[in-house]
Amino acid sequence: MTAFNLEAATKLAATGGLSDVQRQAVERSGQLAIPTAAEEIWRYSRIAELDLSAYVPAVDDVAVTGGAALVSTDVAAGELAGGRDLFDELNAAFSRPVFIRVPKGTVLTEPITLEHRLTESGVATFPRLIIEAGEDSEFSVVERFSSDDDIAALTVPSVELRIAHSARVKYLSINELGKKSWMIAHQRAEADRDSSTLLATVSLGGDYARVRTDAVAVGIGADVRQIALYFADGTQMHDFRTMQKHSAPKTSSNLLFKGAVNDTARSVYTGLIRIDKNAKGTVAFQTNRNLTLSAGAWAESVPNLDIETNDVKCSHASTVGPVDADQRFYLESRGIPPEVAERLIVLGFFDEVLEQLPDTPLTEGLRAKVAAKLDKRVKQ
Repeated sequence: MTAFNLEAATKLAATGGLSDVQRQAVERSGQLAIPTAAEEIWRYSRIAELDLSAYVPAVDDVAVTGGAALVSTDVAAGELAGGRDLFDELNAAFSRPVFIRVPKGTVLTEPITLEHRLTESGVATFPRLIIEAGEDSEFSVVERFSSDDDIAALTVPSVELRIAHSARVKYLSINELGKKSWMIAHQRAEADRDSSTLLATVSLGGDYARVRTDAVAVGIGADVRQIALYFADGTQMHDFRTMQKHSAPKTSSNLLFKGAVNDTARSVYTGLIRIDKNAKGTVAFQTNRNLTLSAGAWAESVPNLDIETNDVKCSHASTVGPVDADQRFYLESRGIPPEVAERLIVLGFFDEVLEQLPDTPLTEGLRAKVAAKLDKRVKQ
């Protein structure tokens, strides 16, 4: 942790210097320890393998396309909030935030895209994105994280979505990091009255990739959907922690996470639907499905409910298992080779998520990239 100090934060600060909020985050981070797997929110994780002393903080290399008049990097004093753990504080301290502010009634036909590229080993970057959706606005935002396989780096991204009355917002995070890079991400969303929010994640890369999502419906009639596709092979691990919180009446949420693990890869999903006492009329669903494609692969799925009122409709479901034998037999009985049959089944399994992703140039090739992972398995 010696590299993550006030001097380093000052050097990385944007024009105008380090803000008081950032300075305070540096001080708090110095008093916090790395989390452990003994904590519920980190259970089953590989956090014990992280050696922060192997990294030094660096500026996030981000390229922004679209919405030029709506994107800024001006840091207003006090606008950066502190976090909940060490990684939230480090992000607040060492980030150069990007703000997307879409005014009331604005409809964007083209997505705003942010591409983060890790090009140097031994560095830690802290991307921070704050999205403010004005009343009755409509738009999509896509973030992509990538690196080459020989880059051993750490990225700790944070995104905050503030969704106003009747706004319609889609957000997608795409992880295509190399085999030696780590990601520890935190997504937060607050959805106001009658708004519609989609939080989507596609996770294909990284050695260890973790995404924590806290989505809160704070206004009557708010609707929040969460979807994810993840595919881990080799020794990868993909780790998801979700919260669907309902703080207002007649809100709704629907979560669908689908993953596959191959070789000796691992995945973890733990999720919680929390319904407050005054959130009557809430409808909330949580579904996690996992395919284990080899004997050495492992997946953990732990859905939970915490309901403090009646007059609600909630359910959760999870599955972990191999490719369905009946589906495989059906295809093979019609002359389809076993490896092709399994490829078709897995791609069909993921289609339910792929079809719900925002329609952007960065999502067009995702199905082919999933297929490429399956093809690599066949060649092995």
